[in-house]
Amino acid sequence: MFFRTKSNGYHRYLQVVENRWEDGRSRQQVVWTVGRLDELEKSGELESLLRSGLRFAKNLAVLDAGRAERQSGTKGTSIGPGLVFERLWKETGIEAVVRKAAEDRKFEFPVERAVFLTVLHRLVAPGSDRAAEHWKDGQRIAGTEELQLHQLYRAMAWLGEVLPKQQQPREKGHSPRCVKDVLEEMLFAGRRTLFSGLDMVFFDTTSLYFEGEGGETIGARGLSKDKRPDLKQMVVGAVLDQEGNPVCSEMWPGNTTDVRTLVPVVGRLKREFGVEKMCAVADRGMISAETIATLESKSYGMEYILGVRMRRTKEVREDVLMRGGRWHEVHPPRTRSKDPSPLKVKEAWVEGRRYIVCHNEEQARKDAADRETIIAALREALRQGDKSLIGNKGFRKFVRSSGARFTIDEDKIKEEARFDGKWVLQTNTELSASDVALKYKQLWTVEDIFRSMKSLLATRPIYHKCDATIRGHVFCSFLALILRKALQDRLDEKCPHTLEWDRIVKSLDDLRESEVTVSGKRFVWRDECKDPVGHVLRAVGVALPPTLREIT
Repeated sequence: MFFRTKSNGYHRYLQVVENRWEDGRSRQQVVWTVGRLDELEKSGELESLLRSGLRFAKNLAVLDAGRAERQSGTKGTSIGPGLVFERLWKETGIEAVVRKAAEDRKFEFPVERAVFLTVLHRLVAPGSDRAAEHWKDGQRIAGTEELQLHQLYRAMAWLGEVLPKQQQPREKGHSPRCVKDVLEEMLFAGRRTLFSGLDMVFFDTTSLYFEGEGGETIGARGLSKDKRPDLKQMVVGAVLDQEGNPVCSEMWPGNTTDVRTLVPVVGRLKREFGVEKMCAVADRGMISAETIATLESKSYGMEYILGVRMRRTKEVREDVLMRGGRWHEVHPPRTRSKDPSPLKVKEAWVEGRRYIVCHNEEQARKDAADRETIIAALREALRQGDKSLIGNKGFRKFVRSSGARFTIDEDKIKEEARFDGKWVLQTNTELSASDVALKYKQLWTVEDIFRSMKSLLATRPIYHKCDATIRGHVFCSFLALILRKALQDRLDEKCPHTLEWDRIVKSLDDLRESEVTVSGKRFVWRDECKDPVGHVLRAVGVALPPTLREIT
């Protein structure tokens, strides 16, 4: 049966009609003519009739009550983030590792739940621990209902707690060994098999500045990659394996230079992770004669692929780049936008040191065009007088003084053209020149990780005052990156579409439930599931709760 309206003269009448099967065809028969539609609406009788019928249709009654509650401004409770990342928290082994590490401690609160809440907050709505305490009230996260702010602080301090002296490394340059280091090693051991290890590791660093004092010792002034030399900072390093999975993180005071970070990290991988043979891939800031000598020593025996500072290294600038040789094409010029960028390589040896020169024709054209733009602006500035050059760093390297005046340095322009689209690598591996270049390009994955850590995961600004809580705060961002990588792997495997991270997070947070009471009974009503939530849930293997369920 259903409602319909029928016009009769100047009025419309509301009727209840049912379909009947007669003589081999469907016919409509009027069961009841309720009355004139305008009079029913004016008197409110129609609404009263329908509402009275809801008593005999429980689901419709609950949905009607839920919609009324939403219209009143109630948002309900978000269930998407807890559903998806709780599953990944278990599957990656983080839950078991945190529980095991904390089992001998006399915590009077569920510390594993406190860590999970902090990590989940970092993924969905980045902010401080104080913000996380308030944020959880609008989320359905099992076991976090009673957590308080001081317990979140205590969990961060535990993660960054320094281990006893007998467990500290003896070599110089290492950051203090903490609880978070033990967790990283347990996570790696859990996913390591007889046939998997760390054949290739990618390492890079960044700096994170503090709004406050920056802890007792970890905050210091140094070369700020955030362009904030006025604030104290810390240096954070991350190691990824050949598949882009985060392996471990390291933290140093803010005045630690990049060349002092690679060797301690390699030492830790060999000592604590049990990795006997691996190849380290790192950026040009890590390279120095002392670093290379240490990696090649008997105690380390490491293979490496390191970027070289072309302009600052005399051997590369005056010898390697000046040598002839046949280029080998790795990737041809692009015919489609999704094709890999063009790449050519050639090999050069200098006194037993192996260099790989890489060239990207697209980048070379861009470098040349950028330089021409700078030179054109410089010529225009010179016509307006020398004072217009003051303070312009872009002009500085193309200008030379001629008596009391400035002129364009044509020799410098020609010299710069030699570097267009090129980068140089130094390696001691037996890999082909093509493989060396491609492995180094994978290092950009680490740079993407750092951009995620500082922007999407909002590691900064950091307000904690103690070294231990600062280390715990940053480590939670590292755990969040593990969950994000796990989700991305599953989406790449099972989802036919490329989904933006911001859209994933927002859609998960918008999946909500509301509690309503109808006829003295309590019900939970779930919102409609909209894309891309469906893709994410299927990729992770999580089932949606029913649209409507009664609380008994």
